[in-house]
Amino acid sequence: MSGLEKALFNLKFTTKQLNRQAAKAGKDETAEKAKLEKAMKAGHNDIARIYAQNAIRKSNEKLNLLRLASRIDAVSSRVQTAVTMRQVTGSMANVVRGMDSAMKAMDLEKISAVMDKFETQFEDLDVATGYYENATSSATAVGTPQEDVDRLMNQAADKAGVELHQDLEAATPAKTKVGPTEQEEEGLNERLRALRS
Repeated sequence: MSGLEKALFNLKFTTKQLNRQAAKAGKDETAEKAKLEKAMKAGHNDIARIYAQNAIRKSNEKLNLLRLASRIDAVSSRVQTAVTMRQVTGSMANVVRGMDSAMKAMDLEKISAVMDKFETQFEDLDVATGYYENATSSATAVGTPQEDVDRLMNQAADKAGVELHQDLEAATPAKTKVGPTEQEEEGLNERLRALRS
């Protein structure tokens, strides 16, 4: 096993480890969401907020681990391409030697067989190179924005069938209008009746 092949093995092993850690973070996120719902049903909103922050942190951790695994997999693909290129180069050297001996003998059948083998290997290289050059990378930012925490708490409250108490509304001021006022609603109803007539 050459140094390049050892590096390829280590990269693939690291990618698998990162994917396992991401799966564990996903399970932890689910557990934190369950604790969040339980705390909200019990009316412990302060504790629920902590669980919501933990769930979002675990979610971000999972995403970061998956992104890192993807980056390492991209490097692994490039190393795989290098290993493949080295193998094909060796095969091409053998083909060239075969072509030399065929050219000396001028045996057309032998030349044709060598050329067919060369074309097959070249096509295989082309397919392998095309596959391994599809690599991506991205940057991440870690944090738990307040809006995400509040959104998750609202989702958990809806799922648990619990209403959030006034302390949550006091903690974060309302930013959007929920629906039309009663007067606007009446105006819309009148317009709808006029359109139906």
